[in-house]
Amino acid sequence: MQLSDRAKELIPKARIVSFTSWEERLPAAVLERFQAADNEFRYLRDEDINAISEEAEDTLDPIKLQVSRQFRDFASTIVTEARGQVLIGFPGITDSGGDLYPKHRAEACWRDFWQFLRCVSYGLAGNSTQYLSQEGLGYMALLYEELKVPLPAMVVGIRALAIAGQKHCQSAHDDDLTAMINEHFAPLIAALEAF
Repeated sequence: MQLSDRAKELIPKARIVSFTSWEERLPAAVLERFQAADNEFRYLRDEDINAISEEAEDTLDPIKLQVSRQFRDFASTIVTEARGQVLIGFPGITDSGGDLYPKHRAEACWRDFWQFLRCVSYGLAGNSTQYLSQEGLGYMALLYEELKVPLPAMVVGIRALAIAGQKHCQSAHDDDLTAMINEHFAPLIAALEAF
């Protein structure tokens, strides 16, 4: 896939996670673990979660840490289910002439779902819905405009990530867990709806 110079310029700036608002309530060592994971575009590893839990046990919620771990462990399944909902809601979107055609456009969309789930997992682990960078979101909006990303499909996909995430977490039918997961997806959904 050949990207425009503008897209190449925007991609590194479209980093949507920020831990700045967490600095007053979490130890520097904990923030470093989150930042390292984000810098490497990966979910928190078990050793990260265990260390974070020990170093900030009074501040963090063990249930949210567990949900973050489950999002990581079931990421492939959760993304596959969200992709299925987009394909149902937008028939032909990956066919010739569709907004996610050719194949590399669809694959980029599914990768974004994986990354969005990763970002939400940080918010859960950090016990905060304040995990988004407004500056990064601004660049992402410009990037999505440049790439002609189908925003309605993306929003459906993110909502489907939340539903699939609830389904694959322990006590998935627990109303508190559903509300908690929805609360952490809400800022991301609102951000994309505002693009």
